[in-house]
Amino acid sequence: MAKASKPKQEVIAEQATPIVETLEAKTTATPKAEIAEKATKTEPVAQSEAVTESKKIPSTNFNPEYDLHQLLESGAHFGHQAKRWHPKMAPYIYAKKDGVHIFDLIITASQLEKAARFAYGLGKEGKALVFVGTKRQAKDIVREEAIQSGAMYIVNRWLGGFISNWEQVSKSNKEMVSIRKGLEEGLYKNYTKKERLLLEKKIQRLERFFGGVVELKNKPDAMFVIDVGREKTAILEAVESGIPIIGFVDSNNDPTKVDYVIPA
Repeated sequence: MAKASKPKQEVIAEQATPIVETLEAKTTATPKAEIAEKATKTEPVAQSEAVTESKKIPSTNFNPEYDLHQLLESGAHFGHQAKRWHPKMAPYIYAKKDGVHIFDLIITASQLEKAARFAYGLGKEGKALVFVGTKRQAKDIVREEAIQSGAMYIVNRWLGGFISNWEQVSKSNKEMVSIRKGLEEGLYKNYTKKERLLLEKKIQRLERFFGGVVELKNKPDAMFVIDVGREKTAILEAVESGIPIIGFVDSNNDPTKVDYVIPA
């Protein structure tokens, strides 16, 4: 009888074990002060860290810390296949093992801290942060975490022009609120059954695209993009409008358009 093959992810994990163990030993042996010093000296990608003055949020006393071992256990260290990598991700990569890139989790933790402080500053000043994560595997988590943190979200599909054609999007948003309120208050009770059905279908469509940003009165002040490789249109519109971006960046993506790069 043929022996059952192991799942691909399990095979990759086994292949990467020697590298991971080395990284784990390295982070365990490195004093916290030294880790902070390295993170400060590290300059992954010039454009990623060169946040313009208009994008900066005043510093706060909020100092988050991320457990490197938890990042390791979650699989944050796994990058993409090395043959498909983007050269500008090189500063974030610790090693390559059997064709798979391994991220330096010291840098990942440092970048997470910077992104968290920036997001905290946005919330403190009442600014609008929009989570963007339309990937099937991530959308439910993105929605849940956005609601829990009081942020807005887009998890179904990024509509082209959401930022660049904000006036039209704003009108659609207001129309959705108006129709929903009308249905709840019985303003359409004199409409025919077919007309009410059409209104219900329309609001369902609008809620699919704008339900997570119903409270957004103006263009977002910042965006948290879960997969920058997938959300290219969202990234492009944000860059053109000068909106800062926090983003998870895999080893096969270009990090230069993201202001707060989280290599993972």
